[in-house]
Amino acid sequence: MKPMGTIPAAFSGEGPLMIGGRSADAWAAEGDTPLFVYDLEVVAAQAAALRSALPGVDIHYAIKANPLPVMVAAVAPLFHGLDVASGGELAIALKSKAASSISFAGPGKKDRELEAAIRAGATINLESSGECDRALAAGARLGVPPRLAVRVNPDFELRGSGMKMGGRASPFGIDAGAAAGVVVRLRAAGADWRGWHIFAGSQSLDSAAIIETQAATIALAARLSEEVGAPPPLVNLGGGFGIPYFAGDTPIDLTAIGAGLASALQARAAILADARFAIELGRYIVGECGVYLTRVIERKESRGETFLVVDGGLHHQLAASGNFGTVVKRNYPVAVATAVAGTPTETVSIVGCLCTPLDRLADRVTLPVARPGDLIAVFLAGAYGLSASPIGFLGHPRPLELIAARRS
Repeated sequence: MKPMGTIPAAFSGEGPLMIGGRSADAWAAEGDTPLFVYDLEVVAAQAAALRSALPGVDIHYAIKANPLPVMVAAVAPLFHGLDVASGGELAIALKSKAASSISFAGPGKKDRELEAAIRAGATINLESSGECDRALAAGARLGVPPRLAVRVNPDFELRGSGMKMGGRASPFGIDAGAAAGVVVRLRAAGADWRGWHIFAGSQSLDSAAIIETQAATIALAARLSEEVGAPPPLVNLGGGFGIPYFAGDTPIDLTAIGAGLASALQARAAILADARFAIELGRYIVGECGVYLTRVIERKESRGETFLVVDGGLHHQLAASGNFGTVVKRNYPVAVATAVAGTPTETVSIVGCLCTPLDRLADRVTLPVARPGDLIAVFLAGAYGLSASPIGFLGHPRPLELIAARRS
């Protein structure tokens, strides 16, 4: 038997699984399995918690976590801004938020993407000196001063982060030593400088490390602004807030992080006195709201082990299968969604329908006994689920994505 992560509180409890006030069976009846269901009440609770812990700080939703248009439209009113990472995401964001509240990050932006952002009035977070040149040229072609921020590759990293994005050679951002020079150049060219974007890492559960990194980020923004000789309108502090996926993971202490950030902002340098500050979050906002429902097709016994073969798999949930940046395969929280209280348990592995041994959604977990036709729920499916998976692999149909509307 191998342990699995803890089921999010919104979905824990005895008896058949309820999502947004409806049973998993009722959701599955909306169409064929597998499918995703996203509970907006969970998102609203996260938004309220963030506003309470981080007063005076703008919260942005990074839509790469879940770019489903109906999700973006529902989430956008809850937050100050949207952060995008492609021209396609920009088009989605513009349907739900004013361009002045949208920022566009990511290396390798094409000229047509830069032009689309400039034409709309979104802020481009520059990732290189060359991108600055191309953005200035695009603005000149359009006759529009581009709104440009500089993404900085800081000289420190976020300790304990799942993906480190600072403190090393990186395709992301302009090295801290060169960042001020780029700003001086773009301001001289007549661009509208929108400030700094400093993102040191993501998916950290170390609250002390997040507090330390935010303080270092504020200090770096002050130093760079002094080098530029001008105050920035906005300092985007990045994100890094993780959620607990696996056994032994503990949630971050949002209250402590908010107190630490408030203290760092209180002590900030004078050049940042009038700057706005933002936190950019994706999975922390939507990760826990999603449930992936997949139906058992077969029970199979092989050399003393039991396998539940389901109609879903890694083509929809690559991260849960352990093939999306995880070094050691560990189990996401899963459940038999249709099980009633008191059902006997067994140790099983849940495998998908794809013709590859990589397609394993849970490895030797203890669950209530399940039969063909029962539903399996994979939790923490709201972020980096379908859009981060190889949907076209082996030609299976695209699953439904359904929204459980807020109940209040």
